[in-house]
Amino acid sequence: MLRVRCLRGGSRGAEAAHYIGSRLRGVFAGWVQRTFQSTQAAAASQNTCAAEDKATSPVPKDCLVCSYNEWDPLEEVIVGRAENACVPPFSVEVKANTYEKYWGFYQKFGGQSFPKDHLKKAIAEIEEMCNILKGEGVIVKRPDPIDWSVKYKTPDFESTGMYAAMPRDILLVVGNEIIEAPMAWRARFFEYRAYRRLIKDYFNSGAKWTTAPKPTMADELYDQNYPIHSVEDRHKLAAQGKFVTTEFEPCFDAADFIRAGRDIFVQRSQVTNYMGIEWMRRHLAPDYRVHIISFKDPNPMHIDATFNIIGPGLVLSNPDRPCHQIELFKKAGWTVIQPPVPLIPDDHPLWMSSKWLSMNVLMLDEKRVMVDANETSIQKMFEKLGIATIKVNIRHANSLGGGFHCWTCDVRRRGTLQSYFD
Repeated sequence: MLRVRCLRGGSRGAEAAHYIGSRLRGVFAGWVQRTFQSTQAAAASQNTCAAEDKATSPVPKDCLVCSYNEWDPLEEVIVGRAENACVPPFSVEVKANTYEKYWGFYQKFGGQSFPKDHLKKAIAEIEEMCNILKGEGVIVKRPDPIDWSVKYKTPDFESTGMYAAMPRDILLVVGNEIIEAPMAWRARFFEYRAYRRLIKDYFNSGAKWTTAPKPTMADELYDQNYPIHSVEDRHKLAAQGKFVTTEFEPCFDAADFIRAGRDIFVQRSQVTNYMGIEWMRRHLAPDYRVHIISFKDPNPMHIDATFNIIGPGLVLSNPDRPCHQIELFKKAGWTVIQPPVPLIPDDHPLWMSSKWLSMNVLMLDEKRVMVDANETSIQKMFEKLGIATIKVNIRHANSLGGGFHCWTCDVRRRGTLQSYFD
């Protein structure tokens, strides 16, 4: 029942008619609006159903992405670029991952290009590497060139970029899924941009595409007082399980994971924390099992120059960084091989890595390996194993922080998902 009251005098009938009319107009307008919204919702529902029907179509049989391990016959690979590579600013996480003899280099050139002559030689080496891979029947894809010297700023930090030289660091292929790693260096926050064109093409061919949670890289992610002054300090801290990255939020580099079918091995390192490992474990379960392994390593960062799986039940294990869980592999019937001491000279600059890049090899299949042309000792080791060596010189490219495994990300290998660790 409407109760009508005249305000400020005047005709009660006129006031009532005006009030009732306005209420009815409101009711009618509301009905029209609700009817229109319902019609819109129905149309949207139909569109959503159509979109869902399209989105849930089966993965095409000709999907370009499929790789389960490090040794099945290689058919397609991404090779990084040295173009425009910049020295990262000398922040706390960079300091913890580099050796003291190079700290002056970072302090002087952080945010600037790597030495131009050195970079030019590295670019030429990688071009030749691409040509050799193509000659071996492998399709080669490259990331986009980007100006990494541009300064950027987020609400939590500012930095310049680094490079798109090491696709193994940022991309992990598991089956037909490409996983973009979140990274842990501020200088590598936007590195994914160089690969987005390629990943979209792979996605359009039917591949899965996952981007791991992007960390804020706020100060809380790093131990701002991480006490490193010597190799001894590093050994002590690593033995105590102390690293420059905290457990503030998940972070990891893809290169701390190495695949062997249903089993994937990972190390907690300066760039990969337990939260990052747990995210991967939950994401890949139940089809894949993620195992944490550790090493006597004063500066753990990326597993593939420490523990490089090169065949079914066959692994190269760095003698300078013994694996604490190696007996598990031996009991499982794996063959553990210690590669020979690297031959790289002491005066060759290795700004971001150790000499053990000699074991950072790329398997083209179980019987072919891409290996450094200068490392004759490891060539002989492979030949004794019945593995043919494809010799390539990337000595200047090594200086940027990686060997053949680092400089590549295998997109497609001809093989099936199997278990090698039961």
